[in-house]
Amino acid sequence: MSHRADEIRKRISKRKKERQPGVVRNFEKKGFTDIPYVSDEEKYGQVSLPAYEAGPENEKILHPLFRSDLFILKILLSACLVLFSAIVFKNNTFQPLQFYVHEALNEEFQFAAASKWYEEKFGSPLTVFQQGSDQSGKEVEQAQFSLPASGKVLESFEDNGHGIMVETNKTVVEAVNEGIVIEAGKKEETGLTVVLQHADGTESWYGNLEKVNVALYDFVQSKKEIGSIKQNETEKGTYYFAIKKGDTFVDPVQVTSIE
Repeated sequence: MSHRADEIRKRISKRKKERQPGVVRNFEKKGFTDIPYVSDEEKYGQVSLPAYEAGPENEKILHPLFRSDLFILKILLSACLVLFSAIVFKNNTFQPLQFYVHEALNEEFQFAAASKWYEEKFGSPLTVFQQGSDQSGKEVEQAQFSLPASGKVLESFEDNGHGIMVETNKTVVEAVNEGIVIEAGKKEETGLTVVLQHADGTESWYGNLEKVNVALYDFVQSKKEIGSIKQNETEKGTYYFAIKKGDTFVDPVQVTSIE
């Protein structure tokens, strides 16, 4: 019995020596290589495959324009809006709504007013506007503006009904106030014309131009050149100028100083 106990102790002592670093190095010197770790599953013939979890980094992020679910939702909402508008205009019961729908579809969006409100609330202008204006809204409202180009009024507001025709020896017209370009193109009565929308909701019209230096939805600062005037043999030219408040044109002479 004591002999068996001694044998067990010898085996335990031998195992302890084999686990020591020095013994492991002796194994390496003799040509033994490191035995890789074997899991319990591999011991009994069960091979475990590596698992990969899908995360945000592995997912392909699509632009909202190319997401099918959002695209279908937008189509459904658009169809509902068109159907609602058709019902409103086909049924006389919804006559009060017809007026508001008509106004919403035909009235020009107040870009300048929206930008001014955003700047007052959040302290910086919208991205459609460029920074750098050194005049506050109050200063702009209280100022008396000069003509886009100084000169002589050839056709008054009473004669024209919408604006004035001015003769000048200047080659360019300037914006009377900062605003957004909402129209830039040819009109039947005023030729090549630029329309600016201002923060107070008014519009300034500059017509009979030879060339335009701004584009649609550009932010134009006060006194910035809008376009050029075609001159005649006497080095003089004429341009059209008008101011519109809501749906009504007002006499520009009443709000501008003529030099």
